[in-house]
Amino acid sequence: MEKFKGTGVAIVTPFNADKSVDYKGLENLVEHLITNGIDYLVVQGTTGESVTLSKQEKEETLAFIIKVNNGRLPIVLGIGGNCTATVVEAFQNTNLSGVDAILSVSPYYNKPTQEGIYQHYKAIAEVSKLPIILYNVPGRTSSNMLAETTVRLANDFDNIIAVKEASGSLEQAMEIINNKPSDFLVISGDDALTLPMVASGGDGVISVIANAFPKGFSDMVTAALNDDMKTARSLHYKYFSMIEYLFVEGNPAGVKAALKELDIIGDAVRLPLVNVSEQTNKAIKGLIAIY
Repeated sequence: MEKFKGTGVAIVTPFNADKSVDYKGLENLVEHLITNGIDYLVVQGTTGESVTLSKQEKEETLAFIIKVNNGRLPIVLGIGGNCTATVVEAFQNTNLSGVDAILSVSPYYNKPTQEGIYQHYKAIAEVSKLPIILYNVPGRTSSNMLAETTVRLANDFDNIIAVKEASGSLEQAMEIINNKPSDFLVISGDDALTLPMVASGGDGVISVIANAFPKGFSDMVTAALNDDMKTARSLHYKYFSMIEYLFVEGNPAGVKAALKELDIIGDAVRLPLVNVSEQTNKAIKGLIAIY
């Protein structure tokens, strides 16, 4: 699973002023990421505003990214939800040609027990033809998948290959790292915690900030994976303040503001998300100016 080590980017979905998908902007973004050294693309995650995309838009944007990518990087597709039967159906019926793995979020809103989370992923693993990356993000799901559940799934299913761990707890991440199978990947889901997680034995990140700063952030991850902590620390703190402003008013509004300032895509988001405030936008512009 070496292809999923390093820096993956949770790609934003660019929109035009009328909120239709901006395919020219999407092409610009994909080329920006590929030419600046990231390791794989993650499509239709939270950062891609996937919950506001129609089924047709999801199919069309995936096909478009696969075409633009043209086999240059691995592609991970987000398929998840809080109805296990619906997620299983999506795994069975989605055209996955050109997709290398699935990122599947732990069920949200329902607040299942740990056994419920395990059974949810068990049902998915039994039908999936592709490797699965678990996604634990209790800040959005209101349910934390404990380390013991992650390790149990890693041991029980060969096609569950990794976890995107975004609990915000380094202790939990280290517990997974300490007890996981040797070939199971632990991937940071928090940009600000990527360096300490890699230093603890993690395998990289699925990043938001790397939409805007792919080279610098992926260089940080590569340096950390190579035990060049002097370089990694320098780059980590270079982007540390920016990470705060990208998330202070929600994701992906913050990173889209940065991408607009960098003239890569526009900053349109779909309701119920709104653009960042002028104060936050000014702060983001100010940080970009000194980079």
